[in-house]
Amino acid sequence: MEEGAFRYVFGPVLSGRLGRSLGLDLLGARICSMNCAYCESGPLERLTLARAPYVPAEVLLNELRAWEAGRKKRGEPLPDAVTLGGMGEPTLNSELAQIIRGVRGILPGVPVAVLTNASLVTDAQVRAELALADMVLPSLDSLVPQEFARVNRGHPALDCAAIAQGVLAFRRQSAAKVYLEVLLVAGVNDSEANLERLAAYCAELAPHRVDVTTLSRPGTEAWAKPVDAATLARWRHRLGSGAQLQPKAASALAGRAEKRQEQCGDMSLDEVRARIQASLARRPQTAAQLSKALLAEPALVLRALAELLGQSLVEEIRQDDAGPGGNAADVYYQARG
Repeated sequence: MEEGAFRYVFGPVLSGRLGRSLGLDLLGARICSMNCAYCESGPLERLTLARAPYVPAEVLLNELRAWEAGRKKRGEPLPDAVTLGGMGEPTLNSELAQIIRGVRGILPGVPVAVLTNASLVTDAQVRAELALADMVLPSLDSLVPQEFARVNRGHPALDCAAIAQGVLAFRRQSAAKVYLEVLLVAGVNDSEANLERLAAYCAELAPHRVDVTTLSRPGTEAWAKPVDAATLARWRHRLGSGAQLQPKAASALAGRAEKRQEQCGDMSLDEVRARIQASLARRPQTAAQLSKALLAEPALVLRALAELLGQSLVEEIRQDDAGPGGNAADVYYQARG
């Protein structure tokens, strides 16, 4: 299988939490149980709670086998993690367990992480499947129903209190590490009421880590803006006290990825272009982020981006109101259409 033929394996992507992370897209389209205002993946195509083999396990794992063969041929180091996520909610894929087991067989020793909005963790079967992963990263942006409805815009059957209880049940039943994420949107879910409820919840959940973030890249809705640095710092201090560990490991992984850039074998312009296109289809990134994640020379990344721009396959975007995690001067690239 040629590099450009990959549809569901993308990256690696440089993650603040997981280091240099290879992504697996379990949906193949913008199918999700929520339509979050801040989502980086673009407009939603289908809002659903129905589980199905949207990307069959064998199709996805065959791509991963081909990717691994190419990695070995290039002499590229292993990723720090394999992350199940992509363009929608990965637990909607009914072959989740088969995929996790398959990843372990193809990339033994590489931790498996699942990015989830936690909407299906109310289901005992889903909790059992997630327990096969090394790390589960659930998001819970608000325990105030009105705020939850506005920021996450979930399926009508979803209830934030039930989701919170589902994550608690998973934490009690599973040995997997739980890294809780709360993403703040200014004027929406940054209320004192939400802070108090989430603080009490984190004290009960005792996750391995709490990541309080805000927008650093453009989201789906233009009105979704980042909170200021002072608000972010206050929330991190308050919610972080409920975590078992402090978030130091992720930054160490990211630093290790930067130092390893020279270890990667040379990639052709065609290979870099194909990998950039697949990665940008899932999340906007800067040229520097792409270079560090793909372990590709910056000049080669810029050449590939110039070609993709010329073919109207990607476009430049700017974060005019970048929050503490971003820079207003950064130019991001995202796939078109």
